[in-house]
Amino acid sequence: MWMLELPPFVLFLIGGLIAATTRGKLRGALMVAIPVISGLHLWTVPEGVHLQLMFLDYQLVPYRADKLSLMFGYIFHIAAFIAIVYSLHVKDTVQQVAAMLYAGSAIGAVFAGDLLTLFVFWELLAFTSVFLIWARRTPAAYSAGMRYLIMQVLSGVILLVGALFYIAETGSVAFDFIGLEGIAGWLIFIAFGIKCAFPFAHTWLTDAYPEATPTGTVILSAFTTKVAVYALARGYPGTDLLVYIGAAMTCFPIFFAVIENDLRRVLAYSLINQVGFMVVGIGIGTALALNGAVSHAFNDVIFKGLLFMSMGAVLHMTGRINGSDLGGLYKTMPKTTILCIVGAASISAFPLFSGFVSKSMVMSAAIENGHDWVWLMLLFASAGVFHHAGIKIPYFAFFAHDSGIRANDPPNNMVLAMFIAACLCIGIGIYPAALYSLLPYDTGYNPYDATHVLAQTQLLLFSALAFVWLNLKGMYPPELRSTHLDVDWVYRRLVPNALQRMFAVIWKVDGSVRQAVLGKLDQCQQFFARQLKGGGSFISSAYPSGNMVLWVAVILAAYLFIGFVK
Repeated sequence: MWMLELPPFVLFLIGGLIAATTRGKLRGALMVAIPVISGLHLWTVPEGVHLQLMFLDYQLVPYRADKLSLMFGYIFHIAAFIAIVYSLHVKDTVQQVAAMLYAGSAIGAVFAGDLLTLFVFWELLAFTSVFLIWARRTPAAYSAGMRYLIMQVLSGVILLVGALFYIAETGSVAFDFIGLEGIAGWLIFIAFGIKCAFPFAHTWLTDAYPEATPTGTVILSAFTTKVAVYALARGYPGTDLLVYIGAAMTCFPIFFAVIENDLRRVLAYSLINQVGFMVVGIGIGTALALNGAVSHAFNDVIFKGLLFMSMGAVLHMTGRINGSDLGGLYKTMPKTTILCIVGAASISAFPLFSGFVSKSMVMSAAIENGHDWVWLMLLFASAGVFHHAGIKIPYFAFFAHDSGIRANDPPNNMVLAMFIAACLCIGIGIYPAALYSLLPYDTGYNPYDATHVLAQTQLLLFSALAFVWLNLKGMYPPELRSTHLDVDWVYRRLVPNALQRMFAVIWKVDGSVRQAVLGKLDQCQQFFARQLKGGGSFISSAYPSGNMVLWVAVILAAYLFIGFVK
């Protein structure tokens, strides 16, 4: 019999223990059952505080349910189910345990009603997810995982410090609206921003996700950034700064994604781009905008997961993921090709696909609230998404030139997981009312009016024509074997080169000064040598020979010291 007070993350923690102690089909069946059972139980949970306790005179709320947290709870259960089905062929216990604990940590974070409970799950997210990167067992995966872990733990430390300041300022640990008033609000905002992959704090994502295992990347794409989106929606709705940060997030990844060769890294940049739409919606803060942000987070988990699954299937079957190495796979991987195209259409916001019914809400909210320039940036970002995710991913992976690779479709469990995600992408796009009924606010929004459909269709048409024209003219960036440093260029190239030039000048000046001093000492030595050899000099005539020996010893000691330092 289920108890209402049982938090949904508990079953996933138990699932981690099951994954560690069982093997084979039994482990797979139990792991699949956990998100199903937990999700069915969550569906019956009413809004309200269901678990609270006292700690050091503070009331902690480990389990609070409202429309916002329930919305993320539902999609996290769906994501966990799809990811587990996708990874059933994997026999790696480390990955299975890490996946269950990671999903449980994400679910615990979105139901946390206080900042201290949030901090605990915030850090658990970091420590459980990093094993999905290290599980690939390559030097690159280890390095990327270490960087990922450092950034995630740093975010947690900043969150803890901000929470302590917040408690000192307000006397409360409740996790509700925080805002940017005072140092506590800014510290917590920065902590959320790191995990949300704000500009200049995003490279942990583009480094780590492509280095994870094929199944690990699917799971990573679903939880970490979406927990941060939830936290921003809870703590900072209506914060104007988020509008401009989100707009920047939608635009800058496009340029890197277009020139990137690693197709999973292209999707990592695309993930930042899509999170940017959510951040804009949270920053606008109206009912329509928040609905758009939350629903787009819901949809992104599914269609981005579908794209990561299709690229994971390609990597699993061919051992390659660079666009320059692939092509022609549609001949022998037809199922994966079709399912990837569904994901590409969804992320590009084609009408009748899931991305259209959520992205248009954010753009409508932007134009309705006077953010004209932001709307233009979102429009540009929408066209860019179609280029790098809607066209580039399926084109270079499955079509383009024939690479000569003849790999088959992946195992049935991987195809089934992709099929479930594809069905959700199409189902939500055709019948968005089912998704809208779960949203925090009832706005009566209708995505399928003539203006929205016509504008989006025109945008997609001209974007496709631009891609075709650039390819025919040979102007589209080719798929090259290269490494793009992103903003890491600042400290990997700019700062080291600047320091090298600065110290080169310092060493040059230092050498000149040393040379000048040594020259003067040489002159002094020669002068005293002449005086000693000539006899009757002013030294020998006025001072005893002991003083003369002392002067010579001092000069020689100084000369040796300067010569040694040089």
